[in-house]
Amino acid sequence: MVTLARHPLVGVLTAQACTLSANRVLTVAVPWLLLTATDDVRQAAVQAGVVVLCQTAPYALMQWLSGPLLDRIGPRRISVAGDLTAAALLTVLAFLPAAPIWLIAIVLAGVGAADGPATAAKRLLIPAAATAAGQPITRGAGFATALERASTAFGPALAGWLIAIVGGAPALWVSAAFLGAAAAIATLAVATPAPARHQVTDRYATRLRDGARYLGRNPSLRALAAMFLVTNLLDQALISILLPVWARTGGHSPAVVGIALSAAGATAVGTALLTAWLGTRLPRRTTYLIAVVISGPTRILVLALGWPPEAVVAVWAVAGLGSGVFNPLLEALQIESTPSVLRGRVLTLITALAWAGIPVGGLFGAGLLASAGLSTALWICGAAYLAAVLYPGWRVNWHPTQKSIVPAQRVPAPTRWRISHRSRHTALRVPAS
Repeated sequence: MVTLARHPLVGVLTAQACTLSANRVLTVAVPWLLLTATDDVRQAAVQAGVVVLCQTAPYALMQWLSGPLLDRIGPRRISVAGDLTAAALLTVLAFLPAAPIWLIAIVLAGVGAADGPATAAKRLLIPAAATAAGQPITRGAGFATALERASTAFGPALAGWLIAIVGGAPALWVSAAFLGAAAAIATLAVATPAPARHQVTDRYATRLRDGARYLGRNPSLRALAAMFLVTNLLDQALISILLPVWARTGGHSPAVVGIALSAAGATAVGTALLTAWLGTRLPRRTTYLIAVVISGPTRILVLALGWPPEAVVAVWAVAGLGSGVFNPLLEALQIESTPSVLRGRVLTLITALAWAGIPVGGLFGAGLLASAGLSTALWICGAAYLAAVLYPGWRVNWHPTQKSIVPAQRVPAPTRWRISHRSRHTALRVPAS
């Protein structure tokens, strides 16, 4: 812990790695518990879907609602409290491996409600830790992206191996232990500046509205939020509906789907690490446009063109290279475009908007498939994806400066935020008293 305390960025990333490990184990362990509790596979699948909904809905909602608390009391406390709460709830479930479905749903709803704010808090800890370590924000964001992509590529396989050895119920203990470790590391090895105290008298709803107002009047963040919403919807339609249907109708093995997803995640790790070191030297808009075109619509178009599975896996692997590049750049851009006292509210709102497309994505993909057929659905999604990712290229201020982002002050609504268009930067103006 002493070493981590001297390197705050390492401490935050270690805590984040523990949380990601817990989540990946949980993703595999809970469905397995439900599947082994009954001989009716169809019933177990329905129950698993209900449980996932019960966990993800509070996750997204509480992440947004936690924004004012993150700005008010600081992200470290929220991170520690969320991880400890989730660990305690998982411990209860581990004691009751044969719990009824309603209890599992309630416990995991609590886990999601605790994990949402904790995840948002760790996101805010990254720039603070990077600055404290004397590193650029892009570097911290690159390392965080590499961790997330690595957990996506390898986490489920490791979780499956763990559950195969110790079983589903003991795996819950492992997940709880990871969360406890994350809380301990954040407590002992992560230090953040004291949060601003000038908003103590603000009402909770007012602070939420302040974040929404700033997002609505910032063209750069508004364009990114719109892009996240559309691409998440299309990604969900692709991964949950169109890709499996492509494999099934083409006579391909289901393993092709898993290999393609893992290939994209694995290659993203390497370029995310590279971006962590070189991100400050890259031209942001050019890098974004090249990387996002490589990583997004190409995955859909290769399916629409009817290429063989080997080529599909290769294209998805190349797509992962682009994903590892542009995600750290966009994360740094969002942080730099938001005043520090508003980051909790604004960034959690952007995340909530991005998640809003995920529940709709499966329904959208299924409806498009039923009405237009697989080939047409893929072409429509590919064209929509291309348009969505190109839109921010000319709507975003890629190099926000300190002069263009003035710290927020408490002023009477509705003129709290006033955007000046007299310069090419987005300016935050405070009315004279």
